[in-house]
Amino acid sequence: MSDTGLEQFAENFRQDIIAGSRDVDAGVFSEEQFTDLMLGYLADAGEIDDREICSHQARGIKVNGYAFFNDNEGLDLFVSHYTSECPPVRVAKGDLQQQLKRLRTFFDRAIRRDYTNLEESSPAFDLADRIYQLRNRLTHIRLFVLTDGIASIDAIEDEICGSYRISGHVWDIQRLHRLVSSESRPEPIEIDLVSEFGKPLLCLPMPEENSVYTSYLCIIPADVLADLYGKFGPRLLERNVRAYLQMRGNVNKGIRDTVLNQPHMFLAYNNGISATAENVELVDTDSGAPGIRRIRDFQIVNGGQTTASIYHTRTKDKKDISGVYVQVKLTVLKNPEDIDYIVPKISEYANSQNKINTADFTSNDPFHVTIQKISRQMWAPAKRGSQMETHWYYERARGQYQDDKARKITPKQRRVFGEQNPTGQRFTKTDLAKFEQSWDQLPHIVSLGAEKNYRDFIIRYRERGEFVPDAEYFRLLIAQAILFRRTDKIVQGLKYGGYKANIVTYTVALLSKLTNQRVDLERTWKAQALSPALEDTIATLSRIVHAHITIPPGGKNITEWCKKEECWESLQKENISLPDALKPELVDDETVRARDARTRCRTEETEASGTGQADGHGPAQPRESVDYEQFIRKLTPQKWLKIIRDAAGAECFSHEEIALLRRMQKMSGRGMKPKKEQVLQAEKILQTLAEGDRKEGADS
Repeated sequence: MSDTGLEQFAENFRQDIIAGSRDVDAGVFSEEQFTDLMLGYLADAGEIDDREICSHQARGIKVNGYAFFNDNEGLDLFVSHYTSECPPVRVAKGDLQQQLKRLRTFFDRAIRRDYTNLEESSPAFDLADRIYQLRNRLTHIRLFVLTDGIASIDAIEDEICGSYRISGHVWDIQRLHRLVSSESRPEPIEIDLVSEFGKPLLCLPMPEENSVYTSYLCIIPADVLADLYGKFGPRLLERNVRAYLQMRGNVNKGIRDTVLNQPHMFLAYNNGISATAENVELVDTDSGAPGIRRIRDFQIVNGGQTTASIYHTRTKDKKDISGVYVQVKLTVLKNPEDIDYIVPKISEYANSQNKINTADFTSNDPFHVTIQKISRQMWAPAKRGSQMETHWYYERARGQYQDDKARKITPKQRRVFGEQNPTGQRFTKTDLAKFEQSWDQLPHIVSLGAEKNYRDFIIRYRERGEFVPDAEYFRLLIAQAILFRRTDKIVQGLKYGGYKANIVTYTVALLSKLTNQRVDLERTWKAQALSPALEDTIATLSRIVHAHITIPPGGKNITEWCKKEECWESLQKENISLPDALKPELVDDETVRARDARTRCRTEETEASGTGQADGHGPAQPRESVDYEQFIRKLTPQKWLKIIRDAAGAECFSHEEIALLRRMQKMSGRGMKPKKEQVLQAEKILQTLAEGDRKEGADS
């Protein structure tokens, strides 16, 4: 790796921080930007599961972010050492150790409940209180020091402190550059079985080798598998389709029951796991059979449910699993360039016995590729007072923007690129998910964090029926982006003192709900700005949201309260009305219905089914002569979405009835057959809607 390449990466990184900082004179805010950007890279690469920014510093303690993982049994804590120097400077070992000590002190005080001096309405208090509540559940604590300098520190030894395994990690600009230069592939997991578990893993090699791979059959003790999952967490399942999507189902009860009640039968009943590796080191064992001493880049590509179930059974149920064994098929690929092609095939074919309806959704998915293409081609209207049209730049893969800018040869070309693609109009996959899910009234999901919200967005995208984005969809998306980001600035200016991200998504969702999504997004796109009446409404609603989320029932943790659907439902029950000044700006229902990109892109199959009106507008209601049961079973996810919107707009159905319709939509997207009683309940709802339509038609 050349110093020139590192310096260029560091300079681009610094420019991203400056661009993201609304107040470049505020050092603390720049540090927050650095933390968010660094953790964004690590999340994209799978090194961490997610992140929440939470900056707090006092005497002897400091924290900049956190993330709970493994069903709240693991905790990542982050602290930043931001220098803002470029070229990067070397950071002394003592400085990094000091930051690590401050972070560790924050954790130690939290589990002792020594944080009462913190402001109770602050995110730092929320974090400390959450750690205290989970103190008996947490098992693995990972402490990260992040720096834009070059670290002068070696590996940090793990520490066992009571029931906690505490590990230290340092990510500097050099290590981040290596990660990004290797196409954001996570650093490989290396396991020395002899040093960590006392002996090699007996194996049976395939009888004949070939030029592509070698396979080994092994039987691994469940304790070893659980230890590996506890240490590496989601990184162990990075290439596993199910793990990536974090499916909503509970831990497999059948696996758990076998471990609890018939541990000696587990090997016979369970199909085992499929794993891949870049390289293995073999040794001869006393029995004469070969054994695996060391594994590099170990990845479980099928068997994530088995692995996680074993781990949770041991940790949650406190079950001794020493007599449980799991069969492993370990495939070692000889050519690194084959990994991205062959590993997904192994996962796909290994999972074929158990259909995966929600496939992996990466930056190369046609959805993202199309959004990127439109973003490069479509010019946004010039803002008021300017004659220059610009692009909203979709960064499909992190770092694309700076790479595109760096490819411009002359300073003038780079300046023009920056003017035509303002950094304030750049957005990523996780940004897109925030815009969409906030507008779709899912603030509790957005509050889960960037990565978890993105995964949920993926699942809903599949369940509702895939579509190819078009130019109109892109304009509406950008209007949502303008709405979301302007709300962010308004909330920041009101200085609520914390929970900005939660207030913003809840405010946008509440606006969407109260207007029935009738905000004039088309006007927002043309003006590239919000109207004064809309901005005043946002400020008013944000005050209501702030008051609501910061007084949770029963003294709950505010951050966790915002993640509950109960929080969103209780907000909707409050008596809130829109200001009169906004009402004249709202569009009609016909305009809202015409926005549905899935209607514009519906398939021939949907058209041929006769399940909707010819123009794609209005509810998907059956004709009087149609058999309701057959009609319901043939409804597509996008048609269910229309019914849900019509039912919600009718305001005569209970929360349970709307929830039933949402379940029917999900089952349709997953190819599942509804139960008879569900069909009958849905039939009653559709009959009520159809009766309302007929009455409305007669009145008109």
